[in-house]
Amino acid sequence: MKKMIKKLAITLCTLVCGISLSAFESNSFKLSNLKKYQREYLSESVGVCSTSSTKTYEDYRMITATDSKQYKYIHNEMTVDETTGFLYDEDGFIGVAMGYQFGEIGSRYYIVLDTGIIIPVVKVDAKASVDAPNGCSHSADSSVIEFVIDADKAYEYFGGGNGYVCNGNLNNSEFFKGNIQDIEEVKDEKLEDGVVYEHTQADPIKDEETKDGVKFIEGGF
Repeated sequence: MKKMIKKLAITLCTLVCGISLSAFESNSFKLSNLKKYQREYLSESVGVCSTSSTKTYEDYRMITATDSKQYKYIHNEMTVDETTGFLYDEDGFIGVAMGYQFGEIGSRYYIVLDTGIIIPVVKVDAKASVDAPNGCSHSADSSVIEFVIDADKAYEYFGGGNGYVCNGNLNNSEFFKGNIQDIEEVKDEKLEDGVVYEHTQADPIKDEETKDGVKFIEGGF
């Protein structure tokens, strides 16, 4: 199935629209900026293996194997936001765990939601094959992305019930609410300033929806 990225036209969008191509900077990480996030890098649709809205989390401190790729990447490349507890890299890509379909640790994606939100993510942990046997979604809760966070800081910021951040599902937060509409693999090349790109995507698959009040599944080693 072919995916393509096509330049449509050259425009002074950054001046006319008054928006920045990147909503995040390493020195000013704000989740509220997701509502106006624009792609900063070239990307290519890889389609959706699940449209589930469920977005669970794990505490990065549960990843304790110091010689693992996960541990090294988190501690060398990621910053913990002191306000939200989320982990992000120098370009503002948010740390998540994903299945084996999504490449190696350090692979970056745009998660496009049907609410118009684009979540820039980087794979910093791998979902265990026993938990996500299809390499995509967790068999217990259908989640495709599992945020890797400092759960204590996140709980103070988001709140929740019974000790679970957002009752165990970050889809309960306005910042991440929505079903997955497309997943785009992020390339190394940055978008040209003032150029509008068309992102084609495959028809989304149907997936059985999971209730919002799920508990999180701890990952890591």
